Amino acid sequence: MNLVSLQNQLDNLSFGILFVTMLIYWVGAAFPTIPFLQNLGTTGMAIANLCMATLLGARWIEAGYFPLSNLYESLFFLAWGITTMHLFAESISRSALVGVVTAPVAMLITAFAALRLPGDMQASAPLVPALKSNWLMMHVSVMMLSYSTLLVGSVLAIAFLFVTRGQDIELRGSSFGGKGYRLTSSLATQTNMEAIVTEPMPSVTTNLGSTAVLELPTTSVATILSPQRLGLADTLDNISYRIIGLGFPLLTIGIIAGGVWANEAWGSYWSWDPKETWALILWLVFAAYLHSRITKGWQGRKPAILATVGFVVVWICYLGVNILGKGLHSYGWFL
Repeated sequence: MNLVSLQNQLDNLSFGILFVTMLIYWVGAAFPTIPFLQNLGTTGMAIANLCMATLLGARWIEAGYFPLSNLYESLFFLAWGITTMHLFAESISRSALVGVVTAPVAMLITAFAALRLPGDMQASAPLVPALKSNWLMMHVSVMMLSYSTLLVGSVLAIAFLFVTRGQDIELRGSSFGGKGYRLTSSLATQTNMEAIVTEPMPSVTTNLGSTAVLELPTTSVATILSPQRLGLADTLDNISYRIIGLGFPLLTIGIIAGGVWANEAWGSYWSWDPKETWALILWLVFAAYLHSRITKGWQGRKPAILATVGFVVVWICYLGVNILGKGLHSYGWFL
């Protein structure tokens, strides 16, 4: 079997499946009364995940080393990780909206790798001396898995901001295990009142001072965000928090492993290389996210904004530094 030809077929097949899967999720979101579309989308993501795993396995057999030495390989590993985290997130949330936001990300990554990268950048090549180490699998694979996980968690946080239209919603259930959510509306702000919405029978009430309880007209708050949107926002916030909580330890382990490898290869655990500096910034952003949720009790919009910043920093750390072609981590990906 020609492994190179198989890889070329699998990368295009992965892109095609993800493109169709993205459309399925989008149609399913537009027509939620068609129940089989979510199952069809999940099947598409699973098949794409298997295609990319097979591609990486074929590259591993062909080249003789773990396939994470160039941009093409790392992009497909990243997309494979995103589809894996998607399947995990969808299994615990049972929400089709997960695929609405994750499928386009995975599709665009595979499209760039399969259709935009020149052939010489897609071909496997002998490892540079710095990469001839067992740490290649340990450090780079864990870092890429952390990127995939944090990207999925962050894109779900971005989806939360879209669903809530940027309104200040403090959810009760993502960090503390409770249920329900609190919506601070413009009307509540003007009258120093808070609108409380709880499940399973959504109702809108306000607390004025410490004793009086008044019922607001239905159009005052309920029309701002429907109970369905609030329930979806609660799910997105919860799943985003769980996924980021999984990705942060992976990022920590990857950075530590990188420091050990750097000391072995370059004689220093930390040299303030641009890649190392941005990895530290990335770690600090998501450390602030988790700190704000665990110790400060932040819910809803504020941590979602932090996660959105993290989404940008992940791409800077992964691609931005390499586009510049500076530092010890470039390896000629773009130059």
